[in-house]
Amino acid sequence: MYKQILVPVDLNDKGFSDKAVELAVWHAKHSKAEVHLLNVLPGIHMSMVASYFPKDAVQNMKSDVEDQLREFAVNHIDEDVVYKVHVGEGKPYSTILDYAEKLGADLIVMPSHKRSKIDKVVLGSVASKVVENSPINVLVVKPQG
Repeated sequence: MYKQILVPVDLNDKGFSDKAVELAVWHAKHSKAEVHLLNVLPGIHMSMVASYFPKDAVQNMKSDVEDQLREFAVNHIDEDVVYKVHVGEGKPYSTILDYAEKLGADLIVMPSHKRSKIDKVVLGSVASKVVENSPINVLVVKPQG
């Protein structure tokens, strides 16, 4: 079964990642896998963007997001499941795929926003890009309703 399960978590959208984490925890319990929660920050180290922030702003932001992710984990992952939290930076879909490779993940449990077909054409979808480009299994969790 699975040994390393990666779950991208959007902390800005309350309730969005809950179901994905719930399914990841279920899989982890049944295969004794480790769960990795990942939040991806936009590329704030890019020279054009970085010049607008104080030097320690990036580290402070990452630290704050990591604290929020740990709190999310405590509230959504059972004590008997081994987990780690990660804060990445860059384009969401490519950062997710990079972390999956780096962690040796064998499953990505990916929450998916409920979007119209036109939104997917115009905006693209992180979940669809991960599915399209991932060499490992991706479980896409649709929103309720």
